[in-house]
Amino acid sequence: MIIYPTIELQNGRCVSLPRGNMSEAAIWHVDPVEKAKEFAHAGAEWMHVTDFDAVTGSSENHDLVLRIIREAGIPVQLGGGFRSRDRIEEWIELGAGRIVVGTLAAQNPHLVKELAGRHVDQIVLAVDVWQGHVMIEGWKAQSAYTAEGFINAFADTPFAGIIVTDIAADIEGADAALGMIEGIARSTRAPIIASGIVRSLDDISRLKLLGDVAGALVGRALFNRTIDLAEALQEAQPGRQKVAEFL
Repeated sequence: MIIYPTIELQNGRCVSLPRGNMSEAAIWHVDPVEKAKEFAHAGAEWMHVTDFDAVTGSSENHDLVLRIIREAGIPVQLGGGFRSRDRIEEWIELGAGRIVVGTLAAQNPHLVKELAGRHVDQIVLAVDVWQGHVMIEGWKAQSAYTAEGFINAFADTPFAGIIVTDIAADIEGADAALGMIEGIARSTRAPIIASGIVRSLDDISRLKLLGDVAGALVGRALFNRTIDLAEALQEAQPGRQKVAEFL
């Protein structure tokens, strides 16, 4: 299982947004580029970046994101405000390893299918779920899709992965989200990446035991130090099992 250490950006700073609320950002006083280099140094294969300002149409973080892509030392999976072909292809040309689309997939599925076919292994579908329905526009609007229906609409699309976020997990904890993610992972051929679930090494263990989950985004837990990245990467390795200690 691949661990994607995650940086979320707002106004040039690393942040965490409880339930996606942009007015309640927790600010982490670290250098985003240096943090990205730390992820690579710890052994991460990939990292994930979400540009929250881009969700609102701002290009304020453009140069910062470009520096992360060029200096991190590992490929970057980039999300945030990708609503057009031009912007997706611009960032692929600038070196983003993958582009994450959500709202665009709900509004223009034919374009997203075309882009996924053209840029093989570089387009990732974001499925953000609240009370059974897929949310769009940065979690501000509810679509008519259920998670399963949304994913099934792209059944033959060659996505590099599908990021599944149960927004309620921020309130109710990870347990309620595990069943949903397991069901989706078993019913689709695309690699499923869990988001918003990992708060401890135990959460990584539980995701790995599901067997069908390909990866997990880990952000806030790294910044508040409830998880050490090197330990998380080790825990996610195939065949890794906890062994009881005996005195």
